[in-house]
Amino acid sequence: MLSGRTSPPISNIHASCVAAGERGVLLLGASGQGKSDLALRLIDRGARLVADDRCDIWFERGRLWCQPPENLAGKLEVRGVGIVEQPWTGPVPLALAVRLVERYERMPPAGQVEIVAGHALPSLLLSAFETSAPIKILLALDALVAG
Repeated sequence: MLSGRTSPPISNIHASCVAAGERGVLLLGASGQGKSDLALRLIDRGARLVADDRCDIWFERGRLWCQPPENLAGKLEVRGVGIVEQPWTGPVPLALAVRLVERYERMPPAGQVEIVAGHALPSLLLSAFETSAPIKILLALDALVAG
């Protein structure tokens, strides 16, 4: 965690997280919905692993932060291969939540948010196994920066 601070409450949630630049992307969904697979494809596009399967989340300095639980740091489950070691980073400030679903609207409502650890985070609904899913996430991050 960040040094020199009092410890805010930490929520440990079932999710995966990658860092695209300095922005954390939280991948949320049920088991088998493709969180780890999507994280792997984002890593292939230059993102860095933060956490796979479990994430420690807390709110500090006006934003949500994420890091891996100590015992899972650097571990990524790759179906059909097993648990692999990956370079990892953390903690990272979260910029976007991606809720993995089977179907979603063609044109999402403006200002969509996901409540994470009691705080709103801009969000996107996606199907993890779409070929374009990693690109859509990166485009959504760019759109957030553009305002």
